[in-house]
This record gives sequence, structure tokens and C-alpha cells, in this order.
Amino acid sequence: MKDYKLESILGPLFKMLEASFELFVPLVVARMVDVGIRGRDSGYILKMGGVLVLLALIGLACSLTAQYFAAKAATGAATSLRNDLFSHIGRLSYTEIDTVGTATLITRMTSDINQVQSGINMTLRLLLRSPFVVFGAMVMAFTVDVRSAFVFVVTIPVLCVVVFGIMAVSMPLYKSVQRQLDKVLLTTRENLLGVRVIRAFNRQKSETEKFDRENGSLVRMQVFVGKISALLNPVTYVIINIAVVAVIWVGAEQVDSAVLTQGKVIALVNYMSQILVELIKMANLIIIISKAIACMNRVDGIFQVESSIVDRGTSGIQEHTSLAPKAEFKDMEFVYAGAKEPALQGISFCAMAGQTIGVIGGTGSGKSTLVNLIPRFYDAASGQVLVDGRDVKDYPLDGLRGKIGVVPQKSVLFKGTLRDNMRWGKQDASDEDIYRALDTAQAREFVDSKGEGLDLYIDQGGHNLSGGQRQRLTIARALVRRPEILIMDDSASALDFATDARLRRAIRENTGDMTVFIVSQRATTIKGADTILVLDEGRLAGMGTHKELLKDCQVYREICLSQLSKEEVERDEQ
Repeated sequence: MKDYKLESILGPLFKMLEASFELFVPLVVARMVDVGIRGRDSGYILKMGGVLVLLALIGLACSLTAQYFAAKAATGAATSLRNDLFSHIGRLSYTEIDTVGTATLITRMTSDINQVQSGINMTLRLLLRSPFVVFGAMVMAFTVDVRSAFVFVVTIPVLCVVVFGIMAVSMPLYKSVQRQLDKVLLTTRENLLGVRVIRAFNRQKSETEKFDRENGSLVRMQVFVGKISALLNPVTYVIINIAVVAVIWVGAEQVDSAVLTQGKVIALVNYMSQILVELIKMANLIIIISKAIACMNRVDGIFQVESSIVDRGTSGIQEHTSLAPKAEFKDMEFVYAGAKEPALQGISFCAMAGQTIGVIGGTGSGKSTLVNLIPRFYDAASGQVLVDGRDVKDYPLDGLRGKIGVVPQKSVLFKGTLRDNMRWGKQDASDEDIYRALDTAQAREFVDSKGEGLDLYIDQGGHNLSGGQRQRLTIARALVRRPEILIMDDSASALDFATDARLRRAIRENTGDMTVFIVSQRATTIKGADTILVLDEGRLAGMGTHKELLKDCQVYREICLSQLSKEEVERDEQ
């Protein structure tokens, strides 16, 4: 809100001005009754009527002005909050994003911040205005008649106890409602992303029932909170109407004793009605503020999550020397957050410039985790990961990742043209650079067949392309930047064997001194690598060439025998 200090002052100020003019209305009505109507003075009635219209117009102008400033401050603050939260999420490491969950982060960015925006808007408009009118009406009632005004003194504290009591009960419940909303969003997201799998297994009915349970639980919680909140209106109406009866009772006695006039009794009833209206507004405001505070605490909870990847790098990028390995692991151990056992342990190896390193192993052996440590998506628990002889923790993150091209396991493309997607790798890449990368990635042929060239439009997630086409484009995107280290994390799994072979040959011929890490389940994909790392349950079971490992590493030999014929394996051994 610091950028909207002026609006945050002017909004409530104009609302107070509106309220001030509103407090004069019952006095004007009282004068109309006591002077105009009693004296049958039509001119005076019209004159007071004009005053009422003038007060209404001034109040409307003040209200519109207050609304403008409040809306400007609320939307501006929510926009800044959303931008800051998005930037903060972007700085979180894989560890925090895995822990918090995507569905939760989406809820914080959308629903929660919208509730905060609504809370700010209503707070600026009503938080000062409503109490001002309530206590202002009580003060004005004392100026009319002290004895009748004591009804106000009793009524207002009772109403405050009811309002704030209900607020104290409802606030924790609104937090529970928002948590259940997270679960509903998570279920929705899983169903939309996995719609093909759900239909393939004919699970629509069971998934619908699961959603009904989660959504039904949300509805029940909302109805329960709604019932508690709904008590505000009838309870306040009952208290106020009893107070109105008391005012009329006391006022009637005063009129009968010629102490009060009928107009003043009407003014007192009007003040009581004003208190009723404002307390109803105040009650609704408290509900909105309760939601906003609960949501703001949830948003703040994300801001309190600190990234485990701290950018402690110094300025400048260390130049690579031929003596230092391009990438090196020294007795490295890694543990996922909350895990009891290390995902990787005792990993030590070197990769020199220009080498191709194959990484193979069973499912869950830690292949992807290993290569994700090089660009520092995760930090090692112990040991070291070095690039160009320097610990990755000592690099500026931008500098480190500028050296590395990553082709992730899941092919992700973004909405826009092919040219826009390719320039994620290098913003100033020329069309020639892009076409060169497409040639190497074996993607040029299908791009040319589309007839749109680099202006080919790509849907969100690349859903207008096949899995193999998406994989080839993500490989090309990484190659565009000509990185010093290229990491291909099982990124050719959707390619046929012939295309895969051409791709490996093109990468080998066109990458020069680039160090290439190829993670794959296929032995044929990595058999030509200079060094092959064999992982088994997080440990390095073997390291060497294809031929060496067939002789010396039983784990690697079993993998090859499961994929190749016995004759092929024996031929490779010779």
C-alpha cells in the first residue's frame, strides 16, 4: 500500500465527509416536521426539501470520489502483490515448488489475492465511515435529547459484542474453507491434465464421485460458515428494532410531557435507523475482512517460504581452462526434502570439455536428479558439484545457467510462434541460428512441411504438435544458445530409433567442444557415449565405456540384455 498513501487517506476522508452530511439529514427532517408541517408552511417545507437534495448531491459526489480512490488503491496494491508473488515463486527452487504444490500456488495467485483486493477496497470505504456514523449518530442523539440517547448507549455495546463475537468464530472457519478450496482446485487440475488417461481407463464416474466428495465438503463448510455469518443480520435487526421501540416509548413520554417535539422523536428514530444500516454494513465488512485476513495470511505464508537455492555468486564468470573438468562431482550426496534416505550418495566423476556422458539406470535410480544438480535446480546435501573447476554454489545463477542448455524430461513449449519459442534459448538469435539448431535436432523437415516456417503458431503446451515433434523442438531450443554443457534428460523417448540415431549423430558432429549429458532408458541411445554412468538405487554402480561396462558392471549388462539380443551384447563385448 506504500505507493498508494494519498489514495488510502483521501478514500476514507471523503467517506467521512459523506457521513458528516448524512448525519445532518435527521435534523433537517425534524425541522420540516416541527416547523414546516406543524405550521403548514409550504415554502419552508420546499426550502428544507432543497437542503435535503443538496446534502444528497454532496454526499453522492463525496461517495463517488471515495470509491474512485479506494478502488485505485485496492487494485493497485493487489496488482503489485500479485506481481511480487509471481516473482517470488519464480525464485523458488524445485524443492519448495514440489513441497508447496502447484495447485496451492495457483489459488494464492488468483482467489486469495482477489479476496485481499476486495478486503482493501471495502476497508478503505467502510472501516472508518461505519464506526463514525454509529458514534456520530449517538452524539447527535444526545444533542436532541439526553434521556432518549441513553438507549443508544446501551444498544451500541450490545451490537458490538454480537458483531465481534460472530467475527471471532467465523475467521478460523474461513481459513478452513480456503484450504478445502485448494483441494478442490487440485482435484480439478489433476482431472483436466489427466483427461486422456481418465478416459482411457474409463474412470470418469469414479473421478466425478471423487470431485463430488471434495466439492460437497467445500459446500458444507461454506454453508456452515454462511449460517454463522447470516446470524448477523437478523440478530442486529432484532436488537435495533427493540431499541427503536424503546426510543419511541421514551420519546412518546417526553412528547406527552411537552419536553420533546414529534420531529425530534423522528430524528432519534432516523439516527437509530442509520446505526442499523451502518452496523449491517460493518457486519458484512467484518466478514469480508475476515476472509481477506485469512487469504493474506495464506499469501504471506508463500512469501515466508525462502528458496533453498541462495544466489551467493560473485560477479564475473570463470573462464574454462583445458585442465579443469567441465563438470565434476566430488563425493556428492543429495536428499529430497522430507525424505528419509538419500536419493543419491557417493557420486564422484569428471566430464571433460567435448565429452558425451551417458546416464542410465532403473526407474527411480536418480538419473534426472543427478543432471538437475549441474544447473543447480537442487543443492547437494554434502560433497561438491563443480563446473569449470568452480563450485556451482559460487556462481551467479544467471551466469551458471547461461553456460548450460537443458532439455527437460517433459517437453514444454509456450504459446506463440516457433521463433518466439526458439529465442527462449537466445533472445537475439537470428533465423539462421534457429534453422541450424532445427537441423541438428532433426526438426527442420517437419517444420518446413507445415509451410509457415518460423512463424508456425504453437498452442499452449505445444498441444498442436506430436510428442516427438515437441521433443525435437525443445532440443533445438537448447541448442540455439550454443551452451557449453548440454543436458538431455530422457528427451528422445518419443522418437523412433532411426530419428534418435540421426539426432545423436548430428549432436556429436555439430556440438564441437560442448559437453553433452544424455539421460536415457535406452542402452542404444547412450552406448556411443565417451563415458557411461550406471546408477542403481542412488549409487554409482559402474562407470566406463559401453564395452567396459558390459564386462565389468552386472547392472549395466542386465539392462542391455533386457533391451538387446544376446548376440548383439556378445558382439559389443568383442
